[in-house]
Amino acid sequence: MNYRTVTVKENILIENNEKAAQLRKNLQEKGIFFINVMASPGSGKTTLLVELINRLKDKYNIGVMEADIDGDVDAERIEKLTGVRSIQIHTSGACHLTAQMVEDAVKEFNIDGLNLLILENVGNLVCPAEFDTGSHLNMMLLSVPEGHDKPLKYPLMFQISQITVITKIDTLPIFHFDTNLCKEYIHRRNPNAEIYEVSALKKQGLDELINAIEKRINL
Repeated sequence: MNYRTVTVKENILIENNEKAAQLRKNLQEKGIFFINVMASPGSGKTTLLVELINRLKDKYNIGVMEADIDGDVDAERIEKLTGVRSIQIHTSGACHLTAQMVEDAVKEFNIDGLNLLILENVGNLVCPAEFDTGSHLNMMLLSVPEGHDKPLKYPLMFQISQITVITKIDTLPIFHFDTNLCKEYIHRRNPNAEIYEVSALKKQGLDELINAIEKRINL
């Protein structure tokens, strides 16, 4: 008998990348800058986004898409604490978003009038990094309690993220986290990565991060 090998994942990723490229182009033509925020659960994604949005919303018309396996907690929290429009994307058990899922959500959201779109991806250090969402900027968070060795264990997300934010730096006195070593590991995975140290709770490092984001928006 003759057997044929089918590389399913590769085919799926090729199709996804084509869809993502088209979505990125469409958003750019509409004057919308799209940020994909990725991190593990509990890293402080929503808390940081609240602080960033409240400092940016007077300059930009912002829309937020919150992705989770279930629950509407994050979308409700964003709207309540920032006043910007948000929607929740339920992934029905999937640990990531594909470009098609993002495009469907964008159509449902009605992005007319926006110039900054933010996606808080599913909390996971692995799967979200495998799928291009059509974003113009990938930004990932690594919290101090997670440990400084994560770039060695989960390389892909660090490789594809132009900005890495070390969050919860106010907990540094509590945890054994070597910031310099962590930066070395991040740059080992991505020599061009921009790294920022932030505490959303103590409102530390936010201005530097916002400046970096705005530079990319205005390119």
